[in-house]
Formats: sequence, structure tokens, C-alpha cells
Amino acid sequence: MSRIGNIIKVPDLRNKVLFTLMMLVIYRFGCYVPVPGIDQNAVSAIEDQAREGGVLAFLQLFSGRALTRFSLFALGIMPYITASIIMQILAVVIPKLQEWQQQGAVGQRKTTQWTRYVTIGISILQSTGLVFLFHNGGGGLTGGQSNLDLVPGFSPAIVLLIVLTFTAGSALLMWMGELITTRGIGNGMSLIIFCSVVSGLPSAFSAVYAAENGAVKLAIFLAFFLVLLVFVVFIELGQRRIPVQFAKRVVGRRMYSGQSTYIPLKVNQAGVVPIIFASAVINLPVLLSQVLPSDGWGASVSNFINDYLADTRNLVYLAFLGLLIVGFAYFYTAIAFDPVQQADNLRKQGGFIPGIRPGPQTEHYLSKVLNRITLPGAIFVAILAIAPTVLVSYLLGPGAANNGAAYSIGGTSLLIAVGVALETMKQVDSQLMMRNYEGFLSSKS
Repeated sequence: MSRIGNIIKVPDLRNKVLFTLMMLVIYRFGCYVPVPGIDQNAVSAIEDQAREGGVLAFLQLFSGRALTRFSLFALGIMPYITASIIMQILAVVIPKLQEWQQQGAVGQRKTTQWTRYVTIGISILQSTGLVFLFHNGGGGLTGGQSNLDLVPGFSPAIVLLIVLTFTAGSALLMWMGELITTRGIGNGMSLIIFCSVVSGLPSAFSAVYAAENGAVKLAIFLAFFLVLLVFVVFIELGQRRIPVQFAKRVVGRRMYSGQSTYIPLKVNQAGVVPIIFASAVINLPVLLSQVLPSDGWGASVSNFINDYLADTRNLVYLAFLGLLIVGFAYFYTAIAFDPVQQADNLRKQGGFIPGIRPGPQTEHYLSKVLNRITLPGAIFVAILAIAPTVLVSYLLGPGAANNGAAYSIGGTSLLIAVGVALETMKQVDSQLMMRNYEGFLSSKS
């Protein structure tokens, strides 16, 4: 409460917070603005079917349920997130992107510009696919078979209009996120995802409460939710600090003593990215099963996928999802933190880890420490993704509320909400501290 009072007292910070809230309100308004050429009665039916789960239940988690409404911001911020991840992965194998990363602000602007181009391309592809898919009712995306037609006047002009509207909405949302980062408080893209995820919590909690003995089940889940919340905060703030010592330096005729600092390695270095990647990969066979033959071997494969990879309560699904999350955690951590580059930077700056020689030994030591702390972090993220889903599924039982509520209040939502909230509060604290220092210096002068 004291922080909120301090935010209100500082005009500059208050304006940033109000600007951020205004942008988020505009985003939520855009999630309800319908796209032209869509049958709204069919949209309502598709939205009801999406509550049964499936791939669409996961995708709409990041769009604030705008995807099932076929609204202006149906694609959400995910095309930009996907483009950013693609650019990070390509930077490992394309020398030109590596060169841009080493150019500082100039290279960052070039990378950001190409990320925008890739975002537009992904938006066009996704919107075109959605129009053709929902022309046939969504197929297997909605968790059930549907013969509804969301685009009754299907023609090249209508398809072009819808695709352009979706792409424009994605570009507008990308611009709003960058505007929040520049003129508001916190990371704009993260706050938009945070807003999308949190918007689905009330309906998910109401689904638990509406079940049989709902008050008892809701109390059980809220207690579990609070315990899990404490562990998420503990893991998100957990660090392994590797001490670093810098040698003495002689500048002109003066000698500067060596400084001591540390390299902070987060326990959960990859954040929520492994859950997103793993969920996308495990839902890919469900999508592919929709184009298989309806008899013979195609029917057998489709039945296997529906029994083991489309049911969130199945042990095969849970085990496979856990293994994918652990694997992607190691993969993304290797991209986010390069021991070779870190060891080389330390050597160039005259720094060393006490007891470890600079060069290959430092690289080997950093790799060993990173692998050791990544394992418990990856296992925790896997448990976090699986545990709430299992709990909600068994509290509610099979049915429409099973997968829909499990996705909305699952570990993915909790990890995103807590991570973004902690990061935003850190930025607020730094802004308040900067203002306090300015007041201290001006009073002394």
C-alpha cells in the first residue's frame, strides 16, 4: 500500500501507470470488437465448444478469449512472441544476426525491425489458416466435431478482408506493447499476455464453484493455489550467484583496486517458454490427426492420439508433457545463456572466478553449474504445469469444464502472472528509488 501511495505522489510515475492501464483497457475493448464477415451465432457455438478444451483452449489462453470471439485482437500477441523466439534461435546459426547482437543499440534496432516483419508474415499465415479452418467450424481445434460455418459468405474478397483485419489487429497490438514499454511502466508484451491470462481466471473459478460441492472444491483449490503461489515466487526469485573478481587496474598514474561482483544464474532461466513450446508440440499431433483418413490406419492413429495425447488426465499425456518441458527448458537455457561467450567476456574484462582459471576451465565450470541448477528448475516447471491441471480435472471430473478450466487456472497461467507481476514491481521499485535519489541529491545541493 505504501508503494501505491508513493506512485500516486510522483506525477511522472503516476502518468506512466495511468498510460499503461489505458492501453490495457483499449486492448480488452479490442478483444470484443467483432471482425466483419463473421456469423456471430456460430461464434457463440464455437465459444461453448472451446470450453471442452483441445488446442483452441490453449491458444485462447494467450488471446484473452478473443480468438473464440473472432474479434480484432484474435491472434493476440503470440505472433510477435513467436517471431521473437524465431529470431533468437536464428541468431545462433546466422552470423549476420550474431553481428547485430554485438553492435549494441544499432544492432538491436535492426533486430527489432526484422522481428516486426516476421510478425506480420506469421500473422498473415495464421489468420489465413484460421479463416479456412473456421469456415468448416474449427475441426478438431474446439475439442469436438462441428459443422458450423463462421464465414457464411466465403469468397476471396471476404477472406482478404478478414485476413487484413486480423493482421492489422496484430500489428496494432504489437505497436501498443512497444508503446507501453517506452512510455508506460513494465514490459508491454508481457503485460498484454498477463492481462490475457488473468482475464480468464474469474470464469475458471466460477466453473469450479458451479460444480457439485463447489464451495468445498473451490476452497481446496484456492488453498493449493496459494501454496503453489509461494513456491512460484520462491523459484522465480531463486538465483545461484557465482562470485567474480576483477584484477587491479592501472589508469595513468593511479591504481584502482579490483572489484568483486557475481554472475546471477536464475534457477528458472527459461521462464514459461518450455511450457508454451511443449504444449504446442504435444498438440501438433491432434491437429495433424484431423487430416488423416477416417478409416483403416488413419482411424487407428486418430483414436490413439485422441485417447493418449488429447486427454489431459491420461498418464501418457502427463508424462510426455513433463519430458517435453524438461527438454525445452535445457534447450532454451542453452540459447539464453552461452557459457563460452560469458567466459570470453570475463577474460576480456580482466575478471575471473576465484579458484577457476580463465578460459576453457571457466567455460566448463559455468556449464556444469548451469546444468545443475537447470534440472531442479525444469522439474519444478513441469510439476507446475501438470499439478493444477490434474487437480482441477479430478475436482470437476470429465466434461466441458475439465480442460477449459484446467487451462485457465493451470500452471502456465500462474507462472506467467507471477513472473510478470514480479518484474513489473521491480521496475516500479527502481523508478521510486531513482526519484528518492534525485530528492536526496537536490536537497544536498
